[in-house]
Amino acid sequence: MFKPVLFACFLVAVSSIASEARPYRIDRAPECNVIMPCDFSHSQTRRERVSRYSSQAPNSRQLTMAVAGSAVATVNAPGDRIVGGRPAGCPSSFCGCGAALRVFGRMVPELNLAANWLRFPRTSPAPGMVAARRGHVFVLEQHLGGDIWMAYDANSGGHATRMHARSLRGYTVVNPRGTTS
Repeated sequence: MFKPVLFACFLVAVSSIASEARPYRIDRAPECNVIMPCDFSHSQTRRERVSRYSSQAPNSRQLTMAVAGSAVATVNAPGDRIVGGRPAGCPSSFCGCGAALRVFGRMVPELNLAANWLRFPRTSPAPGMVAARRGHVFVLEQHLGGDIWMAYDANSGGHATRMHARSLRGYTVVNPRGTTS
């Protein structure tokens, strides 16, 4: 009888101790927000990241690149601007359709699926090339520094097409003018 009572007291004492539980936090990249959510389905490199956005002027941002904690380069990027919505005739997920319109000047139905852009040959980043991954695609317009590019980004959130700074991290750069494999 003494052992079960002692065991019950021990269980009550252990279960009443306050836990040190802390809420689970996902470290989000600064370019992720309500308008441009990041799904983190791609592998990320922890060595290079955009460390901070700070307001320079109403229509520009300063991007600081960091490698292993030390500042490497700072670039001024013009502010995000919405250049349109969903083009007529494009599906509701229209990043591939919008990129085809930007690159080829016409809709290419098989390129509506972002993953189909990965059939083009790989290349190094340059204006006019396309950054693609399964689920999203955008056209590279101007190099800003590091892996940051000004991009024509159809369906960039809120069913809008934007010109804004994007990181190439997690994307494969392809040449849409090359032959598909």
